[in-house]
Amino acid sequence: MPKISEERRAERREHILEGARRCFAENGYEGATVARLEDEIGLSRGAIFNYFPSKEDLFVELAVRDSARMSEIWINEGLEAIVREVVELDPAWLSVYLELFRRVRNDPEFRAKIDARQREIAPANRARVEEAQRAGEFRDDIGPKEIGMFVNLVLNGLALMRAGGEELPSPDLVLALLGDAIGPDRARTPARTPA
Repeated sequence: MPKISEERRAERREHILEGARRCFAENGYEGATVARLEDEIGLSRGAIFNYFPSKEDLFVELAVRDSARMSEIWINEGLEAIVREVVELDPAWLSVYLELFRRVRNDPEFRAKIDARQREIAPANRARVEEAQRAGEFRDDIGPKEIGMFVNLVLNGLALMRAGGEELPSPDLVLALLGDAIGPDRARTPARTPA
């Protein structure tokens, strides 16, 4: 049997991931059976699992890739770009993340897989916050970890609202409020007291 080139293997891998993303978005993690994955991807289970050992590994790869892509946007384009990206994400795919969070909370082995992959991304995110603090873009009276946690809280909240079909605040409002919370002192809007 002829050997497949590395380029062709990479193309096949991407094809599998694209089909798996569609299948998970349409059916959820549990509903994305192997038969449905085969139908959506257009390959046999043997061909699919030749590239990914399990359905879970497919799912983890997609989740980690999304996280890495968001990290790249954050690092290279800044806070405004990442907020605008989150409000445009596919709600069907985002709803699959609710299952991811449940699995992370309830399945220590699954959590370890996700954590191991996320550790590759965390240092660059922290460095971005530290750089923003040194440049006066972010406040420096709290640690970079706390700023990162707060930004994640806001972004995860937006993602959850988008997945649930709720009306989102405008990106400009979100950015203004984030600026008030983590921007330098001079950038904060004075608090308004009710009349």
